[in-house]
Amino acid sequence: MEEFVWPDPPEQTAFPVAKAGYPFIFSAAFATAVFALLGLVVPALLGLFATLCICCFFRDPDRVVPNVEGGVVSPADGKVIFVGPVAENPFMEGPALKISVFMTVFNVHVNRVPVEGRIADVVYHPGKFFSANLDKASDDNERNAVILETSRGERICFVQIAGLIARRIICHVKQGDTVRKGQRFGLICFGSRLDVYLPAGAVPRVQAGDKVQAGTSLLGSLI
Repeated sequence: MEEFVWPDPPEQTAFPVAKAGYPFIFSAAFATAVFALLGLVVPALLGLFATLCICCFFRDPDRVVPNVEGGVVSPADGKVIFVGPVAENPFMEGPALKISVFMTVFNVHVNRVPVEGRIADVVYHPGKFFSANLDKASDDNERNAVILETSRGERICFVQIAGLIARRIICHVKQGDTVRKGQRFGLICFGSRLDVYLPAGAVPRVQAGDKVQAGTSLLGSLI
């Protein structure tokens, strides 16, 4: 058995950028060009800096996924801010193991599928824009929940949660889609959080404070 697998074909560029970032990048580059043509040196330099920052934010590096049976990979880059059992959640019946990953503006914001399976439902909730590292962000912020069923009938849920700066959640999967572990499924613009709800019997492989990468870091194992 291979130790790692490619969930998506590798990009043919040295610095892959998510397509959702193109409008932001082109707008900033256009403004920079206008400032430069007008001879406005300081605004042009600030525009160039902003363009480079936006390119960095929307970077979309290729990832290989550990081929571990029952392994659940992180759907996001960032810092684990919560690991523990919850008695209930809005998306699945009964208790669950909840793992939350907080992303700053410096993290890669492309989100990846934690386990292979079929998308059972996608549920969008409008909401507020509190800082995504606060506990109340899970319940009050704008969020998009993806519920997935594995081939063994287990259900997990991963929730994209908008943050203080984020104002756009992008999700490319829909009900009925079959997805691979580590496959790209969306992103959140400018700082956010991912909550993952696993079956109560799942075993965590991380603890609060750990740094994780989408698609490559194991969050837990399904028994």
